[in-house]
Amino acid sequence: MKKFKMEFNKRLISFSLKIIRLSNEIRKERNLWSIADQLIRSATSIGANIIEAKASSSKLDYLKFFQIALKSANETKYWLILTRESCPYLKNRSQELLKEVDEISKIIGAGVLTMKGKKDRK
Repeated sequence: MKKFKMEFNKRLISFSLKIIRLSNEIRKERNLWSIADQLIRSATSIGANIIEAKASSSKLDYLKFFQIALKSANETKYWLILTRESCPYLKNRSQELLKEVDEISKIIGAGVLTMKGKKDRK
Protein backbone atom coordinates (compact mmCIF):
# COMPACT_ATOMS: atom_id res chain seq x y z
CA MET A 1 0.00 0.00 0.00
CA LYS A 2 2.87 2.36 0.79
CA LYS A 3 4.31 1.82 -2.70
CA PHE A 4 0.92 2.58 -4.28
CA LYS A 5 0.67 5.84 -2.32
CA MET A 6 4.16 6.88 -3.41
CA GLU A 7 3.41 6.06 -7.04
CA PHE A 8 0.08 7.87 -6.85
CA ASN A 9 1.78 10.98 -5.44
CA LYS A 10 4.31 10.87 -8.30
CA ARG A 11 1.43 10.53 -10.75
CA LEU A 12 -0.28 13.59 -9.26
CA ILE A 13 2.92 15.63 -9.55
CA SER A 14 3.41 14.52 -13.14
CA PHE A 15 -0.19 15.40 -13.94
CA SER A 16 0.21 18.87 -12.42
CA LEU A 17 3.36 19.51 -14.45
CA LYS A 18 1.61 18.45 -17.66
CA ILE A 19 -1.25 20.82 -16.85
CA ILE A 20 1.20 23.68 -16.28
CA ARG A 21 2.80 22.99 -19.67
CA LEU A 22 -0.60 22.83 -21.36
CA SER A 23 -1.59 26.09 -19.70
CA ASN A 24 1.48 27.77 -21.17
CA GLU A 25 0.14 26.81 -24.59
CA ILE A 26 -3.38 27.99 -23.74
CA ARG A 27 -2.00 31.39 -22.69
CA LYS A 28 -0.95 32.05 -26.27
CA GLU A 29 -4.58 33.07 -26.76
CA ARG A 30 -5.37 36.15 -24.67
CA ASN A 31 -9.08 35.35 -24.36
CA LEU A 32 -8.24 31.97 -22.75
CA TRP A 33 -5.95 33.20 -19.99
CA SER A 34 -8.65 32.77 -17.34
CA ILE A 35 -9.18 29.15 -18.41
CA ALA A 36 -5.45 28.50 -18.06
CA ASP A 37 -5.43 30.04 -14.58
CA GLN A 38 -8.47 28.06 -13.41
CA LEU A 39 -7.06 24.86 -14.89
CA ILE A 40 -3.79 25.27 -13.00
CA ARG A 41 -5.61 26.05 -9.75
CA SER A 42 -7.97 23.09 -9.90
CA ALA A 43 -5.43 20.56 -11.20
CA THR A 44 -2.68 21.39 -8.72
CA SER A 45 -5.24 21.42 -5.91
CA ILE A 46 -5.80 17.68 -6.41
CA GLY A 47 -2.29 16.71 -5.41
CA ALA A 48 -1.98 19.43 -2.80
CA ASN A 49 -5.04 18.16 -0.93
CA ILE A 50 -3.92 14.54 -1.10
CA ILE A 51 -0.54 15.55 0.37
CA GLU A 52 -2.22 17.78 2.94
CA ALA A 53 -4.38 14.84 4.08
CA LYS A 54 -1.24 13.20 5.45
CA ALA A 55 -0.96 15.96 8.06
CA SER A 56 -4.61 15.87 9.07
CA SER A 57 -5.46 15.72 12.73
CA SER A 58 -8.34 13.24 12.49
CA LYS A 59 -9.89 10.63 10.22
CA LEU A 60 -12.73 13.04 9.43
CA ASP A 61 -10.22 15.74 8.48
CA TYR A 62 -8.37 13.19 6.32
CA LEU A 63 -11.62 12.32 4.52
CA LYS A 64 -12.42 16.01 3.95
CA PHE A 65 -9.10 16.56 2.16
CA PHE A 66 -9.84 13.61 -0.12
CA GLN A 67 -13.31 14.98 -0.84
CA ILE A 68 -11.84 18.36 -1.75
CA ALA A 69 -9.31 16.63 -4.02
CA LEU A 70 -12.18 14.80 -5.73
CA LYS A 71 -14.07 18.06 -6.27
CA SER A 72 -10.93 19.62 -7.73
CA ALA A 73 -10.54 16.67 -10.09
CA ASN A 74 -14.12 17.13 -11.29
CA GLU A 75 -13.55 20.85 -11.78
CA THR A 76 -10.38 20.08 -13.74
CA LYS A 77 -12.42 17.92 -16.10
CA TYR A 78 -14.61 20.92 -16.87
CA TRP A 79 -11.65 23.18 -17.69
CA LEU A 80 -10.05 20.48 -19.84
CA ILE A 81 -13.28 20.06 -21.81
CA LEU A 82 -13.36 23.82 -22.41
CA THR A 83 -9.73 23.70 -23.51
CA ARG A 84 -10.39 20.80 -25.85
CA GLU A 85 -13.37 22.55 -27.43
CA SER A 86 -11.83 26.02 -27.70
CA CYS A 87 -8.30 25.08 -28.82
CA PRO A 88 -8.43 22.59 -31.71
CA TYR A 89 -4.63 22.47 -31.83
CA LEU A 90 -4.60 21.23 -28.20
CA LYS A 91 -7.42 18.72 -28.64
CA ASN A 92 -5.24 15.58 -28.36
CA ARG A 93 -3.30 16.80 -25.33
CA SER A 94 -6.49 17.96 -23.62
CA GLN A 95 -8.17 14.63 -24.26
CA GLU A 96 -5.14 12.74 -22.93
CA LEU A 97 -5.16 14.80 -19.74
CA LEU A 98 -8.92 14.42 -19.45
CA LYS A 99 -8.45 10.65 -19.47
CA GLU A 100 -5.73 10.94 -16.83
CA VAL A 101 -7.81 13.10 -14.49
CA ASP A 102 -10.74 10.73 -14.93
CA GLU A 103 -8.56 7.83 -13.74
CA ILE A 104 -7.23 9.94 -10.88
CA SER A 105 -10.75 10.89 -9.81
CA LYS A 106 -11.83 7.24 -9.84
CA ILE A 107 -8.94 6.33 -7.53
CA ILE A 108 -9.75 9.20 -5.16
CA GLY A 109 -13.47 8.43 -5.32
CA ALA A 110 -12.84 4.80 -4.42
CA GLY A 111 -10.77 5.98 -1.47
CA VAL A 112 -13.55 8.30 -0.32
CA LEU A 113 -16.13 5.51 -0.55
CA THR A 114 -13.85 3.16 1.38
CA MET A 115 -13.28 5.76 4.11
CA LYS A 116 -17.00 6.53 4.34
CA GLY A 117 -17.77 2.82 4.54
CA LYS A 118 -15.33 2.36 7.37
CA LYS A 119 -16.74 5.43 9.10
CA ASP A 120 -20.34 4.21 8.74
CA ARG A 121 -19.52 0.78 10.22
CA LYS A 122 -18.28 2.23 13.51
